[in-house]
Amino acid sequence: MSFFNRHPRYTISLIVALFVLVLILFNSDSGAPGPNGYRFRGYGRPPPPPSLYAEDAVAMNEARYQDALKERQTLIQKYGPTASKVEAFPTNGDFYTMWDFFIPAFQCPHKTERVGTLGDGGKWVCGLERVAKKSKCVIYSFGVNGESSFEATLLQRAPGCKVWGYDFSVGSFGPEINDVPSLKARSHFYPYALGAYDSPTSDPPYYTLQTLMRNNGHDFIDILKIDIEGAEFESLTAFLDAHSLTGGLPIGQLQLEIHARDGKYAEFPNFLKWWESLERFGLRPFWTEPNLVYVNLVRGVKPDLVEYSFINIRGHHELVSDEPQH
Repeated sequence: MSFFNRHPRYTISLIVALFVLVLILFNSDSGAPGPNGYRFRGYGRPPPPPSLYAEDAVAMNEARYQDALKERQTLIQKYGPTASKVEAFPTNGDFYTMWDFFIPAFQCPHKTERVGTLGDGGKWVCGLERVAKKSKCVIYSFGVNGESSFEATLLQRAPGCKVWGYDFSVGSFGPEINDVPSLKARSHFYPYALGAYDSPTSDPPYYTLQTLMRNNGHDFIDILKIDIEGAEFESLTAFLDAHSLTGGLPIGQLQLEIHARDGKYAEFPNFLKWWESLERFGLRPFWTEPNLVYVNLVRGVKPDLVEYSFINIRGHHELVSDEPQH
């Protein structure tokens, strides 16, 4: 006689128990909501949280950035109490430097990564995976200085990109591009200087960014890198002025080395005014890195050279919008 016939009640109970166990195992993959609202998988690890739309992420980060601006004013009042009274690099024992007023309080809504060599030459970039998907993209690099790992990596990662480089102190891109035919074919180099005005007959020739874009037939720069030993202040001011009517800049992001070591912009109130003009045009810092190579080489100098990376939250481009870009 079979076990079922001899013990019908036990058999039914066993079948029910197995059925319940199967249901539990089947549903454990989604699980009950955890403390943060996410459902946990059966193997005990939470799934990745749902991604925000780019527009939503930008709006959320902008709200946080506005809070950081209020904190900046609080810090100015503490050490000023006005901007004109703040010393950029205090010698009286106060525990701050100028860079504490200009923190990268905006978070890139995409992957942030360092592109190019470690040490001097590499830059922090926002959303390169999005730029790389474009069929055509434009890179401008001011200040090549014979080391082109940053530009070369961008070209390798983004096959639709071309790069325009400008540096009057060298004759070409570095070997990272010049010695690779496939990359060199997508590069253009000119021994020009970036300036606040056009002076094509000077030595070296000077051009504004807006003039170079017009000459090249470009209406948008996806990645703009500037490292021009202090000339960034007046050059970028001229670029902002050229777009004052629109209130927005035709760039996606900016990798900028700031040289606040001499003259007008080494003074806090002047630097603050210049920085706030960048903010008014929608530039938001998402990364900073002090140039400690400079501090190490020239012992005793102030930490007044700093790398910043900015995202442009204005306009319509792939870093701030999920709509397809071409």
